[in-house]
Amino acid sequence: MKNFTFSSLLLVPLFAVLSACGGGGGGSSTPATPVPITLKSIAVTAAGPTTISVNATQQLAATGTYSDGSTKTLTTATESTLAWTTKSGGAAVATVSAAGLVTAKAVGIETINATVGTVVGTINVTVNAPWTQVAAGGYQTVALKADNKAYSWGSNIRGQLGDNTSISRNAPVAVSGSSTIWKQVAVGEQFVVAIRTDGTLWAWGSNQNGQLGDGTQIDRLVPTQVGKDKDWVSVAAGRAHVAALKTATNLLFTWGLNDKRQLGDPTATGNKLVPTAIGKASWLSVAAGDTHTLGIQKDGSLWAWGGGVYGQVGNAATADVPAPVQIGTFSYTSVAAGAFHSLAIRSGGTLYAWGQNTSNQLGNNGSSLQTAPVQIGTESNWGMVAGGAAHSIGVRNDGTLWAWGSNAEGQLGSAGADSPYPVQIGNLQTWKSVSAGNAHSVALKADQTMWIWGRNAEGQLGNGSNAGAQIPLTVPYE
Repeated sequence: MKNFTFSSLLLVPLFAVLSACGGGGGGSSTPATPVPITLKSIAVTAAGPTTISVNATQQLAATGTYSDGSTKTLTTATESTLAWTTKSGGAAVATVSAAGLVTAKAVGIETINATVGTVVGTINVTVNAPWTQVAAGGYQTVALKADNKAYSWGSNIRGQLGDNTSISRNAPVAVSGSSTIWKQVAVGEQFVVAIRTDGTLWAWGSNQNGQLGDGTQIDRLVPTQVGKDKDWVSVAAGRAHVAALKTATNLLFTWGLNDKRQLGDPTATGNKLVPTAIGKASWLSVAAGDTHTLGIQKDGSLWAWGGGVYGQVGNAATADVPAPVQIGTFSYTSVAAGAFHSLAIRSGGTLYAWGQNTSNQLGNNGSSLQTAPVQIGTESNWGMVAGGAAHSIGVRNDGTLWAWGSNAEGQLGSAGADSPYPVQIGNLQTWKSVSAGNAHSVALKADQTMWIWGRNAEGQLGNGSNAGAQIPLTVPYE
């Protein structure tokens, strides 16, 4: 029998215990609990400018930064709770889709939120209303913005700015009726006529000769509806008379001063206080000068009537014409009237002019009046023209801007002398439309910025001063 010592008997269970407990410095430890990666912040960026126009859109993107320092683009696929919202909770200024697409609704500033849980990223979006249409006449200007609201500036002695005052303005003021949505506007010497988007016709300013068409001879300081019809499609304003078309039949209506038979009604010699239909022809467009009227019928034929002492009717005579007469046999696409001269673009894009020419406003490199249309230059890419009292201005289809005639008030925009033929204004090819007042000019570019120059004694340039401009100056959106 073997003898065991006390110490050896104690060591056996001790080693067993140590082995079972992983003692002795060997074996592996329990893994640490992973630290979760969490979203710490969101940065919101725009694909383009954060100032956008009414009805325009802008795509936003959200980028998340996480607790481990990593970043990634956030979508509902990467963060299922991602939500795009407006801070205001409303849609008055802008809306935002579930994918971060912002749509501008009205002028103002809106904060757009991108939210995941309790983490929020923001960006401010500014909405403006750029200029979409402008009309110059006499010594005032009226323009529409992208929100279809109307603004005016310049002379206001007969309430022609429509702001319920007779105070002249040298910066844009809103035409009364801030909720009114306008479609087209035309400016006469001291009055304005305009069509709303619902097809109704409105007028304000001087009404001495019934040119407002409301059946009275009372001046109006705010827009006053002309009749009850809702099918007006276009309107043109002369010195104190109006010509307008309706949609259903494109019939021609005229009213106002008729001292030179500019209303085109051979049976009437007096003024008309309400719109009166002229014949049964279908018209495409009309234009009104100081005492004469022009129009293009549906077949492209050109017609004119009214005051003809300067040959502005174009029928090879210098006498007043009481009813529409056809001018030549060419087909035309556009027509414009200055005070006592006329301009028209043929179907092929060539430009013609006739009438008074003492200030070279016809652009034919001469100064004698023309009683029938004469071609201006050889170019065949004219897109739009307008006539003032003694100057003309036009845009070609390549986006270039041209002017000719008197430059006594800087209305050509060339900072030079009078020009007997079209001269290019600057070298840009981004011009879209033009309009001419008595001695000021205004044009829109393709980016919907407005530029204006010439006489400014009445504030018609809208730049906050009464100093004239020899070159185009911009009129801000706000």
